[in-house]
Amino acid sequence: MSVLCTQYAKRGWHQRLGSGVHADASMDRIAHNTIWVDTGTRNMREHVTMSQ
Repeated sequence: MSVLCTQYAKRGWHQRLGSGVHADASMDRIAHNTIWVDTGTRNMREHVTMSQ
């Protein structure tokens, strides 16, 4: 089991990984063996900068 924190929606990951056979295999493993934490649209660098 893994934890994946991302600002991108799960539906966009296949395309980000190249949309081919390797993306299919990667997404199968990621989607079924991972806890997804959606951090929203702001990335952590923006969050840290805004809080300083």
